[in-house]
Amino acid sequence: MELKHVATRDGRLSSFLKEEMKMSTGLVNRLKWQEKIFVNGTSQHNDFAVKTGDVITALLDEEEPNYPPQDGEITIIYEDEHLMAVDKPAGMLIHPSHSKNDGTLANFVLGHYVRTGQKCAFHPVTRLDRDTFGIVLLTKNSHIHALMQQTDLKKTYHALVSGAPAKGSGVIDAPIARKPLPSLLREVRADGKACITEFQVLEHFEGYTKLALRPITGRTHQLRVHCAYKGFPILGDPQYGNGTADLGLTHQLLCAKRLEFIHPITSETMMLESRMDAKI
Repeated sequence: MELKHVATRDGRLSSFLKEEMKMSTGLVNRLKWQEKIFVNGTSQHNDFAVKTGDVITALLDEEEPNYPPQDGEITIIYEDEHLMAVDKPAGMLIHPSHSKNDGTLANFVLGHYVRTGQKCAFHPVTRLDRDTFGIVLLTKNSHIHALMQQTDLKKTYHALVSGAPAKGSGVIDAPIARKPLPSLLREVRADGKACITEFQVLEHFEGYTKLALRPITGRTHQLRVHCAYKGFPILGDPQYGNGTADLGLTHQLLCAKRLEFIHPITSETMMLESRMDAKI
């Protein structure tokens, strides 16, 4: 993977690597000794005098994936040289597993990289359950992924639920713990981890309600567990709701609708939205 920056000022190479390119001291030192930092195509040391217009390039090593790239339709919401956001459909896994090595979002994203000549890796910043659909944010290398782990990422989901909250908006503050093994499910329990969800009613239907859900914490199955606990389970949720078959649904009606964050390189305020909300 190649990181590139065109200098808009004069200065020491080290200052560009740490300030504009946001590289850690450890990463800079490692790349320096590996001679993987270049100015205008020539390997240079950290004290090199960079001039306005010079092109700084750093080569990052990425592990080869143990799964194949595949051609497949993906809906790209946003893409630049550092980040990519796609709309994941319901029923698709984010990443291959021991039992399934193809047909996942990771396979199709790698296929996109191959078609477009990008030497990039697959690093998901956000993850969704197989049957939750909507926006997934990815980084193209481990350096940007590490920066995104330090970024305040605000998430908003849309859900269609059975029944309705007693109020038009509010906060669900209920700790969540894992159920006893071998179950993989979660439940609200006093000894669980702190868990907070904000909700707002968007629209009422006969017997159903469309909600905006904002997870303040990030626990496994948080939104599904909290909605069921408060008496308005997400429609189609086979584990925590009222099932799928009796409603004619194949998946839960939960969409990762919006992501808001500061771009780790440009410092631009980003607001990305899924286009799949119409499905609920």
